[in-house]
Amino acid sequence: MSAPSHERPFSQATPVPQTSANWLVIVLLLLVVVLLWRVGGGLHWQKTPLFDPQAKPRAVDARGDLAEDEKATIALFREASPSIVHITSLAVKNRGEFRADETEIPQGMGSGFIWNKQGHVVTNFHVLQNAQAARVTLADNSSWEARPVGVEPDKDIAVVKIDAPADRLRPILIGTSHDLQVGQKVFAIGNPFGLDRTLTTGVISGLDREILSMTKRPIQGVIQTDAAINPGNSGGTLLDSAGRLIGINTAIYSPSGTNSGVGFAVPVDTVNRIVPQLIQTGRVEHVGLGVTIAKDAINRQLSDHGVVILGVLKGSAAEKAGLLPTRYDKNGKLRLGDVITSVNGHAIDNSMDLYRIIDTFKVGDTLEVTISRDGEEMKFSIALQVLPSAADD
Repeated sequence: MSAPSHERPFSQATPVPQTSANWLVIVLLLLVVVLLWRVGGGLHWQKTPLFDPQAKPRAVDARGDLAEDEKATIALFREASPSIVHITSLAVKNRGEFRADETEIPQGMGSGFIWNKQGHVVTNFHVLQNAQAARVTLADNSSWEARPVGVEPDKDIAVVKIDAPADRLRPILIGTSHDLQVGQKVFAIGNPFGLDRTLTTGVISGLDREILSMTKRPIQGVIQTDAAINPGNSGGTLLDSAGRLIGINTAIYSPSGTNSGVGFAVPVDTVNRIVPQLIQTGRVEHVGLGVTIAKDAINRQLSDHGVVILGVLKGSAAEKAGLLPTRYDKNGKLRLGDVITSVNGHAIDNSMDLYRIIDTFKVGDTLEVTISRDGEEMKFSIALQVLPSAADD
């Protein structure tokens, strides 16, 4: 038999006494302290003077030339900014109960731009809504009384006129919005928060959007941009990289409640169609079928779908075609008018559906209108006509 081994397994090795371990840690710490002492020249920080009487401005480092895109942006702003104006809407109030003189009190601010050398200035309708007077400040800081020319609330567009000399007026360059592409660079110039002509940049982030005007009618073909549009930017310009107007900044949507969300602009093709009409006559020709329709809340009570005709304009194409309004019969019973259910094959569920379709046509175009009358479907061909201002469609 072999002699028994006196070696013990590792698990049964004699443990290092705790006191020895502590001393080992202390020795290592002392070595670290000594090393730091030798390297750092001691543990005391050397005190230096707080002030230097010989201090001078540092030499400026040369930056080199600006990048080409920076040069282009600077040139665009310099060229376009003289066309941008600041608009102050005013409320006129008597200064005393027994005094006839009046004072003008600022009630809102916005932006606008010079349309022509005759002094016509374009802005948003909501910038001037409820204003009793307005003043336009040009790039040279001269201020001019603005006279109202005309408004188109359905598209949030307004035109005013100032009597400034032609040599002080630089009309904005006009572009087109029909061929815009998502991703294009855009430049917004306006007067946010009352600040003088501010530039923000971004891209077109969406096309053919739809927003509601102040009259709750849809504005179609709206441009969506991520360029910052803040209070006071309304009525200002959205430009392409050539410095041409492609839209009027008109609204901003921000889920957070701040002014850093999604901006919208009325397309310039719409502006270029409406502004000349306002300058010519002070109003825009609205086209329609020659009927007045019920509000959507009433439509839902009266019919499951479509829009109910309340009235038919006398002498209109709708009257000649035979459309019937809501009326009382000979027995005094209220009879529901025809219900428009589709136009040119497009279903009509509410008033906005009808407006969207009509807005894409012009005076004289013939539409195929399908109506429901006492449960029977009927079709009519009706030519669009210019409507009096009181007409709803």
